[in-house]
Amino acid sequence: MRRLKLGLPKGSLQDATLELFRRAGFEISVNPRSYFPAIDDDEIECMLIRAQEMARYVEDGILDAGLTGKDWILENEASVIEAADLIYAKQTFGKVSWVLAVPEKSPFRSVQDLEGKIIATELVGVTKRYLAEHGVKAKVEFSWGATEVKPPVLADAIVEVTETGSSLRANGLRIVEKVLESNTQFIANRDSWADAWKREKIQTIVMLLKGAIEAAGKVGLMLNVRRADLDKVLGVLPALKRPTVSNLSDPEWVAVNTVIEEKTVREIIPRLKAANAQGIVEYPLNKIVL
Repeated sequence: MRRLKLGLPKGSLQDATLELFRRAGFEISVNPRSYFPAIDDDEIECMLIRAQEMARYVEDGILDAGLTGKDWILENEASVIEAADLIYAKQTFGKVSWVLAVPEKSPFRSVQDLEGKIIATELVGVTKRYLAEHGVKAKVEFSWGATEVKPPVLADAIVEVTETGSSLRANGLRIVEKVLESNTQFIANRDSWADAWKREKIQTIVMLLKGAIEAAGKVGLMLNVRRADLDKVLGVLPALKRPTVSNLSDPEWVAVNTVIEEKTVREIIPRLKAANAQGIVEYPLNKIVL
């Protein structure tokens, strides 16, 4: 049997990725003592790899495909196929930013102010290129972790990833400039992508993952309504595209099916009831394939 060797990100993105795969229809079981999770698809062989290294292993063909950040593709200057953008992160379904940050009381207001200074970061290559683009010469030191606590004693500034900015604020840091915006990407080895079976397998996985992301924060609504009240009900519903209206056995009634943002349900259901909708059913969604 042919298998696709798939790299899953170990570390901060691991739990969010496993949950995304679960919602996409894949059950992945992780043994804390093993780097090879079990998956309920005999055509996939999984391996846990740190996101920082993923692009290199995919480029070299050790893995056929993997999930990693755009930031680490750029950091490794890896030549891979970027099969899909998957907009999700550790805490939210959104992008993250690598920012240049300094202590709140620091006099530094722009990247130019850091000429000759020390910058600590895990994203060394990208930071060096960013400084070069702005004509700034500074010492860039690799940070093994706890980067936020290094200024002002161990470094003058840092380049660190942030999703909400809360960790930076908690450590008394102020953002000076955005260096890079990043999101998770599904990447593939170039030879693997040229293989028709592997490319189709990758595209199927990507379709299901995108469907799971699209469904995040949304629910389905089903309801019945008299034809005479249909326009009034449709005026209440914000739809993904257009609500589906189906005939019922009673010609005076129709069924309406639609998708809405979950956070709006508590406001919409009372309005639907006021518009004479009946049999309103809210149901969860795992995937929306567009």
